[in-house]
Parts: sequence; structure tokens; C-alpha cells
Amino acid sequence: LVMLAALWGGSFLFMRICAPSVGPTLLILLRVGLAALFLLCVARLLRRGLPLRGRLRHYAVVGVFNSAIPFSLFAAAAIDLPASLLSILNATAPIWAAIISAVLARAAPARATLAGLVLGLGGVAILGGLDGGAPARAAPGAVLAGLAGACSYGIATSYARRAPAIEPFDNALGSMLAATVVMLPLAIADAAPQPVWDARITVSVLLLGVVSTGAAYLLYFRLIQDIGPPAALTVTFLIPLFGSLWGVLLLGESVGWHTLAGGAAVIAGTALASGRVPARLLRPSRG
Repeated sequence: LVMLAALWGGSFLFMRICAPSVGPTLLILLRVGLAALFLLCVARLLRRGLPLRGRLRHYAVVGVFNSAIPFSLFAAAAIDLPASLLSILNATAPIWAAIISAVLARAAPARATLAGLVLGLGGVAILGGLDGGAPARAAPGAVLAGLAGACSYGIATSYARRAPAIEPFDNALGSMLAATVVMLPLAIADAAPQPVWDARITVSVLLLGVVSTGAAYLLYFRLIQDIGPPAALTVTFLIPLFGSLWGVLLLGESVGWHTLAGGAAVIAGTALASGRVPARLLRPSRG
């Protein structure tokens, strides 16, 4: 969990470095394409294939909702928002997953889920101070993009709870290939300005695709297999720590009171919504 959080926390650092120069669509095509290439090389070394019969729809759903959509939305948000704030917005994913699960079950959300939602949205409102330095006019749209990306992760998590059991490696490779197929025509059609490349951006793109995506997704799907989707999502609590750490150490970002207070509220709300806070703590005292 700690290693996965460190790798995924680094993805917000790399997107923050690359998105303004490369553009969100091309960046995410490179991200998922490099991840797929890395996993294909691993498959070659392991002498294993990718079962496709009866699984194409599954790979497509996971690739779109767990990669193509959220990656693109966070890359777009990374043009304006610091890595620390991006990683905190990402932490709302379990809240969305809990709400989506309640909707699919046609049942009212539990009290803890509703309390977590209110607390999490309050944290997002506090984060609206944006002490990391985003321009005030661009920030609201970027924050909404980050929240929509987290919601897409929530959809993918809800789907994973009902999906057939598939080997972690097959899930990782199949979803990255599907995401690459989806992003390729979008990148071709994108009329963004010519990307600006230098050694820093090139290295960041490679690390984003190979390490923070290809290797990270192998770890993630293995965790889902070993401990189940709800427990695997506890990595969400650690990602903001590493996202903020890498931003401060490597980009010189500032973490002021808006980030600290808002991040704490988001993580507390996520803990409530995902059932990580005992329900008895929410019951009124009868003393």
C-alpha cells in the first residue's frame, strides 16, 4: 500500500510538470501507451498471453473509467492546480464509490456515507482557497475536473466489486491496451499547440507511463485480488501525503492552511464514507 501510494502520488507530480507543455490528451495517450508497452514487455518475459474471449467488454470498462477518463481529467486540472491539491481531490474517490453503490442498490446512503459526503465537500470548499497558487479564474473548472476524475474512479470501483475474477496482470494489461485504443483517436483529433519538449519533460513522461502507471497498476490489481476492492482503496488515504511531499520537495510548492485543513476534511470524509470510521462513533450518546 505504501509503495503504491508513493508511485501514484508521483503521478500528480509528473502531470503537473508535463501537462502545461505537452497538453492533457497527448500526455495521457503517452501515459497509457507506455504503460501498455511496459506490460507487454513483462508479458513477453513471463511468456504469457492475454485472454480476450469474453473479456473485451470488461477491459474496455476498466480502461475507460479507471484510466482514460480520470487520467485525462486530472491532466487537464494539472495545468492549473498544484500536485498537492490534485492528490487531495483524488482522495474523494471512495466517497463517490459509496454513493454510486447506494444508488445501484436503490437504497438510501448510510448515515456515515452522507456525513462523509458533507465533510468531504466541505473540505473541497476549503481547498477553494488554493494557497498552492492556481489562478482564481481557472481554479473552479480545474477543481471540478479533478472531482469528476475521482467520480470516474468511484464508478470503476463499484464495477470492480461486481466484475468477474480476473488475474491482476490481465486486468492491468487489458485495461491499459483498451485505454490506449480510446485515447489514440482523441489525441489525433486534438488541435492543441505543438508540444514543448526538454529532458525534464521526457524523463517525467517516461516515469509517469512506466513507473506510476504500468508498475503501479500491477500492484493495484494484485492488492484487489489479495485484500479486495474496499481494502485496496485505503491507498487513497496515503496518496495525498506523497502527492504533497513530492510537490514540496521537487516543485517547491507551498502547503498552507487551506491545503492542510481542506485535505484533513476530505480524508476524514473519505474515511466515513468508506466505512473506516466505526459506525458506533456516529450514534448519539444516551448517557
